[in-house]
Amino acid sequence: MKKYSTILIIILVTGLFANAQSKSTKKADKLFSKFEFVEAAKEYEKVISKGGGSEFVYARLAESYYNVYNTQDAEKWYAKALETSEVPETIYQYAQMLKANGKYEASNVQMSKFASMRPADHRSTAFLNNPSYLPKILEKGKKFNVQEMNINSEFSDFGGTFRDGKLYISSAREESGKNYGWNEEPFLDIYVSSKNSDGSFNTPLAMENLNTKYHEGVVSFSPDGSTMYFSRESYFDKIFERDSLSRNKYSVLNLYKSTMELGEWSEGEALSVNSDNYSVKNPAVSADGKTLFFSSDMAGGYGKFDIYSAPINDDGSIGVPKNLGQKVNTEGQEMFPFVSSDNILYFSSDGHLGLGGLDVFFTKVVDDKVGPVRNVGIPVNGNADDFAFSINPETGEGFISSNREGGTGSDDIYFVKVLQPICDVLVTATVKDSESGKVLSGANVNVTDSEGNIFGSKKTNDNGEVNYIVECDTNLYLTGSLDEYESSSTNLLLSTAEEATIDILLDPIDEIILANKVNLNPIYFDFDKSNITAQAAFELDKLVQVMNKYQSIVIHAESHTDSRGSSTYNQSLSERRALTTAQYVISKGIDKDRIKGVGLGESKPVNRCGAGCSEEEHQMNRRSEFIIVDGNPNEN
Repeated sequence: MKKYSTILIIILVTGLFANAQSKSTKKADKLFSKFEFVEAAKEYEKVISKGGGSEFVYARLAESYYNVYNTQDAEKWYAKALETSEVPETIYQYAQMLKANGKYEASNVQMSKFASMRPADHRSTAFLNNPSYLPKILEKGKKFNVQEMNINSEFSDFGGTFRDGKLYISSAREESGKNYGWNEEPFLDIYVSSKNSDGSFNTPLAMENLNTKYHEGVVSFSPDGSTMYFSRESYFDKIFERDSLSRNKYSVLNLYKSTMELGEWSEGEALSVNSDNYSVKNPAVSADGKTLFFSSDMAGGYGKFDIYSAPINDDGSIGVPKNLGQKVNTEGQEMFPFVSSDNILYFSSDGHLGLGGLDVFFTKVVDDKVGPVRNVGIPVNGNADDFAFSINPETGEGFISSNREGGTGSDDIYFVKVLQPICDVLVTATVKDSESGKVLSGANVNVTDSEGNIFGSKKTNDNGEVNYIVECDTNLYLTGSLDEYESSSTNLLLSTAEEATIDILLDPIDEIILANKVNLNPIYFDFDKSNITAQAAFELDKLVQVMNKYQSIVIHAESHTDSRGSSTYNQSLSERRALTTAQYVISKGIDKDRIKGVGLGESKPVNRCGAGCSEEEHQMNRRSEFIIVDGNPNEN
């Protein structure tokens, strides 16, 4: 979708479908392998019209449309490909096209299918951990205002970087040269536009001393403005790969730096991180000038393109790149990093949970530690591709690029104004023994919100602490657990403070065995239901801990109902609840002979509640109790 085209993404795909190539698709396949997707789509359409449709052809046609951001036709042909064969990655791409076309419920159905086929995939776990993410993004308060700018052309314009009263952009507006086959637009060049006193910008002018007949684009500056980093296609240095099958030449993207000399920018010097085997692009310099961030498809990453950081040495050389890890990078594409002066890393991704296409995400970076990744929300993001975000926290102004509907060209630059600054809280949780006050290292701390969506899970350090960076005004639940201790959950409602601390106290596990019972907090059921709630699962996990510690214990899980409904129905309902409770414990690895579900219906209420009672009073009777029938450690 495809600013990956207009954004200088060149992906080596030749040979991926080499075995599937046939005489009827030879011309289309060659165009596809040369990244000439507009013409490739026409040829695949011809093949289909002549009866040559297949999963291979449908998928290739869908991908061709996907690469030129024709999401309607991409959706159509991905669906057709899936009628023939349900390939997981095709299902994922189909889900993204549905989402890009505003069909969110249908997209979630496909994401659920993808997650069932690829459960270990980061995109699957993110979706399963937060299935209600779409309403949360759409309902989030707007943090920015977005408006189109007067500098856009009918072609692709993107990547606004503002420096010293000038806006540097990448643009395909020069029509005198050869067109780029990917999207039939001219090659990209770097342009600069001066800002007027009324806030408007002058017509952008090409930076002739930097531009070549190939792609240049996306710039970033050192803090003092004396060095400019930018991307350039490797054909300029006559570096390319030649595919052994098609004999096509394939270039990559490299990073260059230019220095200001006597009022002019130098031609550009290639950086040491470059390679003729993979692309290195989208440079971004940290506020202190000591780190260079970029995107690359080098080997060893997590997805198609990952974001890396590398130290900028005192002599200007670039150190060894480091992948930012799975908090940031997914199996998809992470690109266009930007680091603001307050150390917030913004980037675009199609692998994190978003609204469709590329969305802009952000995370706090402190001492090389990356916080949770969050979606910037609307109107910066929509169901199109949104990328190359930049912001100045001091002025509250910045830029975003997008191919959303209503724009002037295929990609356009939009002006961004901050409405509500990003507010984060550093939460420090300390896990302690409730009796001695001793801090507990190696304890697990899980953090969820009020809807059960998972923020993360960490182990405490030697000081019994874990740290999380969380958005302000969030209602958190922190659950601590450790062998030999009862799990404990603590609620924390965050304000706008910059830091928050909380203690999680764990009781030694022996304390919850009283007489002939395992003394858990009440496990309540919703009215007329037998499913295990999130609260019930938390309590039952404590029972599992006890049974793992005392291997001889045998438990009867007694389930009770309230008095509403007939006694016959209530007996049946309690038996279902007892069975569900026992099955949950067994699913956690406890032998089925050590726990039995016993339904007692309405025969043993804790109160004599009939008509006129509150829902809370009725719920007290809808409960489970855990009786030790054998192996009681208190009797040893």
